Amino acid sequence: MVTSSATWVMVGAGATDTMADSLVSDHIRALVAPQPIDVVSSDRHTVKPWFNGRVPASPRVVDLAKEDFPLVGGRVAVVDQTLVPTLVYRHRQHLISLTEMPGGSRFGLARTPRMINGYNLLRWTEDGVSYWAVSDLAPTDLEDFAQLFRTSPSDQ
Repeated sequence: MVTSSATWVMVGAGATDTMADSLVSDHIRALVAPQPIDVVSSDRHTVKPWFNGRVPASPRVVDLAKEDFPLVGGRVAVVDQTLVPTLVYRHRQHLISLTEMPGGSRFGLARTPRMINGYNLLRWTEDGVSYWAVSDLAPTDLEDFAQLFRTSPSDQ
């Protein structure tokens, strides 16, 4: 039983590490691309429908412009061979990639801050969706973004 539990912990940690590395790589690829987004728009009612037919589920899109985190658009990322929506927000001169993936814990709101190659990564789950925010923002600014996103009304 101890060996089985240890194996499960190691495999689970490895999967999270691989996911985190993949998302940071996606963010870096977007930054070096001529255009870091596939759909350019600050209007959530333009960005959300753009994902229809491109990814299995449209993302939750919120307007954070008044809080100095304007939406600049979105792109499709490929994570573990799955197409997932990535929203792109801006804070001052920094871009934030927010990737949404189904299958997160329904009740988990624990945030996991982390740094990989100079990029801060923050993960939380809510209502069966895992959210991963990646940016070179200071960790406190990324935490502020996550808190604002979590508490803002949806794009109904």
